[in-house]
Amino acid sequence: MLAVLLLAPFLASADATIANVATPSIRADLGASGPALELVVGGYFVAFAVLLITGARLGQAHGYTRLFLGGVGVFGTASLCAGLAPDPALLILARVAQGAGAALMLPQVLSGIQLHFDGDARARAIGRYALALSGGAVAGQILGGVLISAGHSWRPIFLVNVPICVAAIVAGRRVLPRDGARGDARVDGRGVAMLSLGLLLIVAPLTLGQGEGWPAWTWVCLAAAPAALAAFLRGQKLIDVRALRPPPVLLGLLALMASTGTYFALLFTLAQYLQRGLGDSALISGLTLVPWVAAFGLGGQIAGRRPARGYVLLAAVYLGIGVLRPEGALLVVLLGFGGLGLGIGFAALMGHLTSAVAPRHAAEISGVSTTTTQIGGAIGVAAAGGLYLGLAPDGPRHAFAVTALALAAAAGLAALAAHLATRASFPTT
Repeated sequence: MLAVLLLAPFLASADATIANVATPSIRADLGASGPALELVVGGYFVAFAVLLITGARLGQAHGYTRLFLGGVGVFGTASLCAGLAPDPALLILARVAQGAGAALMLPQVLSGIQLHFDGDARARAIGRYALALSGGAVAGQILGGVLISAGHSWRPIFLVNVPICVAAIVAGRRVLPRDGARGDARVDGRGVAMLSLGLLLIVAPLTLGQGEGWPAWTWVCLAAAPAALAAFLRGQKLIDVRALRPPPVLLGLLALMASTGTYFALLFTLAQYLQRGLGDSALISGLTLVPWVAAFGLGGQIAGRRPARGYVLLAAVYLGIGVLRPEGALLVVLLGFGGLGLGIGFAALMGHLTSAVAPRHAAEISGVSTTTTQIGGAIGVAAAGGLYLGLAPDGPRHAFAVTALALAAAAGLAALAAHLATRASFPTT
């Protein structure tokens, strides 16, 4: 059961990064412009982040297994369309559909873990979930580089998803538990619309603004987002906000946003540093993160109940990178310890969050936590990417070192929030 479910975080994470490697090939083959390439990459992120909470609520209303299999189907079909796209416009539409499919399938994984695993079994399942997320991100970069280098075409990076999705659907129909009695099948349409608008006003400018040079529309969107989210909260029936109000949950979500934000920021800035700054290939860039992923998976398996300890280690690694400015083997070793710290913190924190709410609120914590990681990632990439690119003219090593120090501060904030979250008491019913 778990192996089938974990295909969702792996595929969703892989396709979030794999298109970055392919953009030069897409430009050459389809004649895509710079803005079109940004939408090929960013359109996936925007649809994914905006629809995660809605996907979780649909799973609660119509059945987690049903929505998981449906999301895999949408993702696989969109991947096929992306791989066969004859022009940039259809490729962008396919990537948006991919993001929507990922948003349908991914929240069902955490919901399934919370509903069907308890105690140590849940902790192990969350650790493997964390490994699938991180492993997918790096696999996307490595696989993209290998496939494009082997065939000089970008199309296989999307087509490879199709047989995987078919296999997941076949296996899922056999091993995933049947959905029981449905919950309230009604989904608040107004709530979906207002929440989607509010998240779109945040995620779209953060995802696309960097490449566009932060034009006026990005600031207008960010300024309008609080009003849209406030309108959503008035009378919405999509999320039971009461489940998210206790300090252990709010502080845990803050720690999750800050910590995963540093990870997405690292993915972006490390690729810029190695490929554009030092002249390494995309494949070398991806391979540099393999120790991070391996250690992240190990951290997820040995995580206890104190996520702050992992985040303290993560902050220390970022601090070491900023102060020592390491290269080669030393950088790889430090990245391994960083992955270990993030893995310990992430798995322990997700265990805390899924225990801090009752099972009937599985959809809320699944949708909100996954959305929180995406918003944190968008903020992290926008902030750290802007910092790195702004300092890059003074030298890539200096820019990467200063960025690492900023990430150390964010990881320190995550450690403090996680410490306070796990010290607070919370209801279990």
